[in-house]
Amino acid sequence: MIRTLRIARLLWLPALWLAALLVALGTGSETLGLPAWREALGSPDSLPARILFDIRLPRVLAAAVAGGGLAFAGALLQVLLRNPLADPYILGSSGGAALAALAALLAGAGAAVTGLAGLLGALGSLLIVLAVARGPSDPLRLLLTGVILSAGWGAGIAFLLAVAPDRALRGMLFWLMGDLSLVEAPGWPALGLLPFCLLAGLFVARPANLLARGAAHAHGLGVAVHRLRWLLILLAGIPTAVAVSLAGSLGFVGLVTPHLLRLAGYHDHRLLLPGCLFAGGALVMLADAAARSWFAPRELPVGALMALIGVPLMLWLLRRSARPPA
Repeated sequence: MIRTLRIARLLWLPALWLAALLVALGTGSETLGLPAWREALGSPDSLPARILFDIRLPRVLAAAVAGGGLAFAGALLQVLLRNPLADPYILGSSGGAALAALAALLAGAGAAVTGLAGLLGALGSLLIVLAVARGPSDPLRLLLTGVILSAGWGAGIAFLLAVAPDRALRGMLFWLMGDLSLVEAPGWPALGLLPFCLLAGLFVARPANLLARGAAHAHGLGVAVHRLRWLLILLAGIPTAVAVSLAGSLGFVGLVTPHLLRLAGYHDHRLLLPGCLFAGGALVMLADAAARSWFAPRELPVGALMALIGVPLMLWLLRRSARPPA
Protein backbone atom coordinates (compact mmCIF):
# COMPACT_ATOMS: atom_id res chain seq x y z
CA MET A 1 0.00 0.00 0.00
CA ILE A 2 2.77 2.44 0.95
CA ARG A 3 4.69 1.61 -2.22
CA THR A 4 1.55 2.21 -4.32
CA LEU A 5 1.09 5.65 -2.75
CA ARG A 6 4.74 6.51 -3.43
CA ILE A 7 4.39 5.52 -7.10
CA ALA A 8 1.16 7.55 -7.36
CA ARG A 9 2.92 10.59 -5.92
CA LEU A 10 5.70 10.19 -8.47
CA LEU A 11 3.34 9.88 -11.44
CA TRP A 12 0.57 12.40 -10.92
CA LEU A 13 2.82 15.47 -11.06
CA PRO A 14 4.33 14.54 -14.48
CA ALA A 15 0.75 13.93 -15.65
CA LEU A 16 -0.23 17.39 -14.36
CA TRP A 17 2.78 18.89 -16.17
CA LEU A 18 1.80 17.25 -19.45
CA ALA A 19 -1.83 18.34 -19.07
CA ALA A 20 -0.72 21.93 -18.39
CA LEU A 21 1.52 21.80 -21.48
CA LEU A 22 -1.38 20.73 -23.71
CA VAL A 23 -3.75 23.33 -22.21
CA ALA A 24 -1.17 26.10 -22.65
CA LEU A 25 -0.51 25.09 -26.27
CA GLY A 26 -4.20 25.13 -27.10
CA THR A 27 -5.06 28.34 -25.26
CA GLY A 28 -4.55 31.93 -26.38
CA SER A 29 -6.16 34.64 -28.43
CA GLU A 30 -6.99 31.82 -30.88
CA THR A 31 -8.19 28.66 -29.13
CA LEU A 32 -7.11 25.53 -30.96
CA GLY A 33 -9.49 22.60 -30.73
CA LEU A 34 -9.04 18.99 -31.81
CA PRO A 35 -9.57 19.70 -35.57
CA ALA A 36 -6.83 22.36 -35.45
CA TRP A 37 -4.48 19.91 -33.71
CA ARG A 38 -5.12 17.29 -36.41
CA GLU A 39 -4.47 19.85 -39.14
CA ALA A 40 -1.27 21.03 -37.43
CA LEU A 41 0.09 17.50 -37.07
CA GLY A 42 -0.89 16.55 -40.60
CA SER A 43 0.25 19.71 -42.40
CA PRO A 44 3.40 21.41 -41.04
CA ASP A 45 2.85 24.46 -43.27
CA SER A 46 -0.71 25.15 -42.09
CA LEU A 47 -1.70 28.12 -39.92
CA PRO A 48 -2.46 25.96 -36.82
CA ALA A 49 0.99 24.35 -37.17
CA ARG A 50 2.68 27.76 -37.26
CA ILE A 51 0.70 28.91 -34.23
CA LEU A 52 1.47 25.75 -32.26
CA PHE A 53 5.08 25.07 -33.11
CA ASP A 54 6.52 28.44 -34.10
CA ILE A 55 4.73 30.79 -31.71
CA ARG A 56 3.36 28.93 -28.70
CA LEU A 57 5.69 25.97 -28.19
CA PRO A 58 8.87 28.02 -27.52
CA ARG A 59 6.99 30.24 -25.08
CA VAL A 60 5.32 27.35 -23.25
CA LEU A 61 8.62 25.46 -22.94
CA ALA A 62 10.28 28.61 -21.59
CA ALA A 63 7.48 28.89 -19.02
CA ALA A 64 8.03 25.26 -18.01
CA VAL A 65 11.78 25.77 -17.63
CA ALA A 66 11.42 29.02 -15.68
CA GLY A 67 8.69 27.76 -13.34
CA GLY A 68 10.35 24.42 -12.66
CA GLY A 69 13.76 25.99 -12.10
CA LEU A 70 12.44 28.61 -9.68
CA ALA A 71 10.45 26.08 -7.65
CA PHE A 72 13.47 23.75 -7.50
CA ALA A 73 15.73 26.61 -6.38
CA GLY A 74 13.22 27.72 -3.76
CA ALA A 75 13.09 24.27 -2.18
CA LEU A 76 16.91 24.13 -1.99
CA LEU A 77 17.23 27.61 -0.47
CA GLN A 78 14.60 26.86 2.16
CA VAL A 79 16.81 23.98 3.30
CA LEU A 80 20.07 25.91 3.00
CA LEU A 81 18.86 28.99 4.89
CA ARG A 82 16.51 27.04 7.17
CA ASN A 83 13.92 29.71 6.45
CA PRO A 84 10.43 28.83 5.18
CA LEU A 85 10.15 32.27 3.53
CA ALA A 86 13.28 31.82 1.41
CA ASP A 87 12.75 32.04 -2.33
CA PRO A 88 15.11 32.15 -5.33
CA TYR A 89 15.22 35.96 -5.32
CA ILE A 90 16.16 36.37 -1.68
CA LEU A 91 19.90 36.49 -2.42
CA GLY A 92 19.66 39.38 -4.88
CA SER A 93 19.78 37.35 -8.10
CA SER A 94 16.56 38.87 -9.38
CA GLY A 95 17.72 42.43 -8.74
CA GLY A 96 21.06 41.89 -10.42
CA ALA A 97 19.39 40.29 -13.43
CA ALA A 98 16.79 43.04 -13.62
CA LEU A 99 19.37 45.82 -13.51
CA ALA A 100 21.48 44.22 -16.25
CA ALA A 101 18.47 43.34 -18.45
CA LEU A 102 16.89 46.78 -18.10
CA ALA A 103 20.19 48.40 -19.03
CA ALA A 104 20.25 46.20 -22.14
CA LEU A 105 16.67 47.16 -23.01
CA LEU A 106 17.48 50.82 -22.48
CA ALA A 107 20.39 50.44 -24.92
CA GLY A 108 17.99 49.01 -27.51
CA ALA A 109 19.16 45.38 -27.30
CA GLY A 110 17.08 42.54 -28.68
CA ALA A 111 15.54 39.62 -26.82
CA ALA A 112 18.63 37.40 -27.01
CA VAL A 113 21.01 40.05 -25.67
CA THR A 114 18.53 41.06 -22.97
CA GLY A 115 18.23 37.45 -21.83
CA LEU A 116 22.01 37.03 -21.79
CA ALA A 117 22.39 40.26 -19.80
CA GLY A 118 19.85 39.00 -17.26
CA LEU A 119 21.69 35.68 -16.96
CA LEU A 120 25.05 37.37 -16.37
CA GLY A 121 23.50 39.85 -13.94
CA ALA A 122 21.95 37.08 -11.85
CA LEU A 123 25.17 35.05 -11.72
CA GLY A 124 27.23 38.16 -10.98
CA SER A 125 24.94 39.13 -8.12
CA LEU A 126 25.24 35.64 -6.64
CA LEU A 127 29.04 35.82 -6.81
CA ILE A 128 29.03 39.19 -5.05
CA VAL A 129 26.82 37.81 -2.26
CA LEU A 130 29.11 34.80 -1.80
CA ALA A 131 32.22 36.98 -1.77
CA VAL A 132 30.85 39.44 0.79
CA ALA A 133 29.28 36.73 2.98
CA ARG A 134 32.51 34.66 2.75
CA GLY A 135 30.74 31.64 1.39
CA PRO A 136 27.55 29.87 2.42
CA SER A 137 28.78 28.62 5.80
CA ASP A 138 26.79 31.26 7.73
CA PRO A 139 23.16 31.27 6.47
CA LEU A 140 22.26 34.40 8.46
CA ARG A 141 25.18 36.40 6.98
CA LEU A 142 24.25 35.10 3.52
CA LEU A 143 20.63 36.16 3.97
CA LEU A 144 21.49 39.64 5.25
CA THR A 145 23.97 40.20 2.43
CA GLY A 146 21.36 39.23 -0.13
CA VAL A 147 18.75 41.56 1.36
CA ILE A 148 21.18 44.50 1.44
CA LEU A 149 22.35 43.87 -2.11
CA SER A 150 18.74 43.61 -3.29
CA ALA A 151 18.09 47.08 -1.88
CA GLY A 152 21.04 48.41 -3.87
CA TRP A 153 19.83 46.77 -7.07
CA GLY A 154 16.37 48.23 -6.42
CA ALA A 155 17.83 51.73 -6.28
CA GLY A 156 19.63 51.16 -9.58
CA ILE A 157 16.43 49.85 -11.19
CA ALA A 158 14.49 52.91 -10.00
CA PHE A 159 17.17 55.17 -11.53
CA LEU A 160 16.98 53.39 -14.90
CA LEU A 161 13.19 53.63 -14.95
CA ALA A 162 13.38 57.34 -14.08
CA VAL A 163 15.73 58.17 -16.99
CA ALA A 164 14.20 55.78 -19.55
CA PRO A 165 12.36 57.31 -22.50
CA ASP A 166 8.65 56.63 -22.81
CA ARG A 167 9.11 54.32 -25.81
CA ALA A 168 11.26 51.92 -23.76
CA LEU A 169 9.42 52.22 -20.46
CA ARG A 170 6.55 49.82 -21.22
CA GLY A 171 8.86 46.98 -22.23
CA MET A 172 11.04 47.55 -19.16
CA LEU A 173 8.05 47.48 -16.82
CA PHE A 174 6.69 44.31 -18.43
CA TRP A 175 10.07 42.61 -18.00
CA LEU A 176 10.10 43.60 -14.32
CA MET A 177 6.64 42.08 -13.86
CA GLY A 178 7.56 38.84 -15.63
CA ASP A 179 7.17 38.65 -19.38
CA LEU A 180 7.38 35.71 -21.79
CA SER A 181 6.31 37.61 -24.90
CA LEU A 182 9.92 38.15 -26.04
CA VAL A 183 10.71 34.45 -26.04
CA GLU A 184 11.54 33.19 -29.51
CA ALA A 185 13.07 29.85 -28.51
CA PRO A 186 14.36 28.77 -25.09
CA GLY A 187 17.32 27.03 -26.74
CA TRP A 188 18.76 23.61 -25.96
CA PRO A 189 20.93 24.82 -23.04
CA ALA A 190 17.83 26.20 -21.31
CA LEU A 191 15.78 23.07 -22.03
CA GLY A 192 18.61 20.99 -20.60
CA LEU A 193 18.04 22.70 -17.26
CA LEU A 194 15.16 20.40 -16.32
CA PRO A 195 17.00 17.05 -16.65
CA PHE A 196 20.07 18.66 -15.06
CA CYS A 197 18.02 19.75 -12.04
CA LEU A 198 16.32 16.36 -11.86
CA LEU A 199 19.62 14.47 -11.70
CA ALA A 200 21.20 17.00 -9.34
CA GLY A 201 18.15 16.90 -7.08
CA LEU A 202 18.32 13.13 -6.79
CA PHE A 203 22.02 13.42 -5.95
CA VAL A 204 21.56 15.93 -3.08
CA ALA A 205 18.16 14.76 -1.83
CA ARG A 206 19.35 12.47 0.96
CA PRO A 207 21.92 14.90 2.47
CA ALA A 208 19.34 17.70 2.10
CA ASN A 209 16.92 15.62 4.20
CA LEU A 210 19.58 15.45 6.93
CA LEU A 211 20.52 19.13 6.67
CA ALA A 212 16.86 20.08 7.10
CA ARG A 213 17.11 18.63 10.64
CA GLY A 214 20.08 20.84 11.48
CA ALA A 215 23.73 21.18 10.53
CA ALA A 216 24.94 19.38 13.67
CA HIS A 217 22.60 16.45 13.00
CA ALA A 218 23.77 16.19 9.38
CA HIS A 219 27.44 16.45 10.36
CA GLY A 220 27.00 13.73 12.97
CA LEU A 221 25.64 11.39 10.30
CA GLY A 222 28.64 11.92 8.04
CA VAL A 223 27.47 14.73 5.76
CA ALA A 224 30.15 17.20 4.64
CA VAL A 225 27.98 20.20 5.56
CA HIS A 226 30.24 22.96 4.22
CA ARG A 227 30.62 21.27 0.82
CA LEU A 228 26.89 20.53 0.71
CA ARG A 229 26.04 24.19 1.34
CA TRP A 230 28.26 25.25 -1.57
CA LEU A 231 26.58 22.68 -3.78
CA LEU A 232 23.07 23.74 -2.77
CA ILE A 233 23.68 27.42 -3.43
CA LEU A 234 25.19 26.69 -6.83
CA LEU A 235 22.32 24.36 -7.73
CA ALA A 236 19.87 27.06 -6.65
CA GLY A 237 21.71 29.89 -8.39
CA ILE A 238 22.00 28.33 -11.85
CA PRO A 239 18.25 27.66 -12.45
CA THR A 240 17.37 31.05 -10.94
CA ALA A 241 19.68 32.82 -13.37
CA VAL A 242 18.33 30.86 -16.35
CA ALA A 243 14.71 31.43 -15.30
CA VAL A 244 15.19 35.18 -14.87
CA SER A 245 16.94 35.45 -18.22
CA LEU A 246 13.97 33.71 -19.90
CA ALA A 247 11.00 35.26 -18.16
CA GLY A 248 12.05 38.23 -16.04
CA SER A 249 10.86 38.38 -12.45
CA LEU A 250 8.30 35.69 -11.61
CA GLY A 251 7.48 36.08 -7.95
CA PHE A 252 5.92 33.51 -5.62
CA VAL A 253 6.70 30.44 -7.78
CA GLY A 254 9.76 29.45 -5.79
CA LEU A 255 8.11 30.37 -2.50
CA VAL A 256 4.67 28.82 -2.85
CA THR A 257 5.34 25.62 -4.80
CA PRO A 258 7.53 23.82 -2.21
CA HIS A 259 5.02 24.63 0.56
CA LEU A 260 2.08 23.32 -1.47
CA LEU A 261 3.93 20.08 -2.16
CA ARG A 262 4.84 19.66 1.51
CA LEU A 263 1.16 20.05 2.37
CA ALA A 264 0.49 17.26 -0.15
CA GLY A 265 2.93 15.01 1.74
CA TYR A 266 6.16 15.63 -0.20
CA HIS A 267 8.46 16.09 2.80
CA ASP A 268 11.19 13.78 1.51
CA HIS A 269 13.44 15.72 -0.85
CA ARG A 270 13.72 12.67 -3.08
CA LEU A 271 10.10 13.41 -3.96
CA LEU A 272 9.97 17.15 -3.25
CA LEU A 273 12.75 18.27 -5.60
CA PRO A 274 11.52 16.41 -8.71
CA GLY A 275 7.98 17.40 -7.74
CA CYS A 276 8.96 21.08 -7.72
CA LEU A 277 10.23 20.83 -11.29
CA PHE A 278 6.88 19.50 -12.50
CA ALA A 279 4.55 21.53 -10.27
CA GLY A 280 6.38 24.83 -10.75
CA GLY A 281 6.48 24.35 -14.50
CA ALA A 282 2.78 23.48 -14.63
CA LEU A 283 1.88 26.53 -12.51
CA VAL A 284 3.72 28.98 -14.76
CA MET A 285 2.46 27.35 -17.98
CA LEU A 286 -1.15 27.70 -16.79
CA ALA A 287 -0.54 31.27 -15.57
CA ASP A 288 0.94 32.19 -18.95
CA ALA A 289 -2.02 30.63 -20.75
CA ALA A 290 -4.35 32.75 -18.63
CA ALA A 291 -2.24 35.86 -19.25
CA ARG A 292 -2.54 35.30 -23.02
CA SER A 293 -6.26 34.54 -23.11
CA TRP A 294 -8.13 36.48 -20.41
CA PHE A 295 -7.88 39.88 -22.13
CA ALA A 296 -6.94 38.71 -25.64
CA PRO A 297 -5.57 40.11 -27.88
CA ARG A 298 -3.87 42.10 -25.10
CA GLU A 299 -1.58 40.22 -22.72
CA LEU A 300 -1.12 40.47 -18.98
CA PRO A 301 2.38 40.28 -17.47
CA VAL A 302 2.81 36.74 -16.19
CA GLY A 303 4.57 37.87 -13.00
CA ALA A 304 1.65 40.09 -12.00
CA LEU A 305 -0.75 37.21 -12.54
CA MET A 306 1.49 34.92 -10.49
CA ALA A 307 1.37 37.46 -7.66
CA LEU A 308 -2.44 37.47 -7.82
CA ILE A 309 -2.35 33.69 -7.45
CA GLY A 310 0.49 33.60 -4.93
CA VAL A 311 -0.75 36.14 -2.41
CA PRO A 312 -4.00 34.34 -1.48
CA LEU A 313 -2.16 31.01 -1.52
CA MET A 314 0.47 32.27 0.92
CA LEU A 315 -2.17 33.83 3.16
CA TRP A 316 -4.03 30.52 3.18
CA LEU A 317 -0.82 28.63 3.99
CA LEU A 318 -0.02 31.01 6.85
CA ARG A 319 -3.54 30.76 8.25
CA ARG A 320 -3.43 26.97 7.99
CA SER A 321 -0.05 26.75 9.74
CA ALA A 322 -1.27 29.05 12.52
CA ARG A 323 -4.39 26.94 13.18
CA PRO A 324 -4.29 25.34 16.67
CA PRO A 325 -4.26 21.55 16.72
CA ALA A 326 -7.63 19.87 17.25
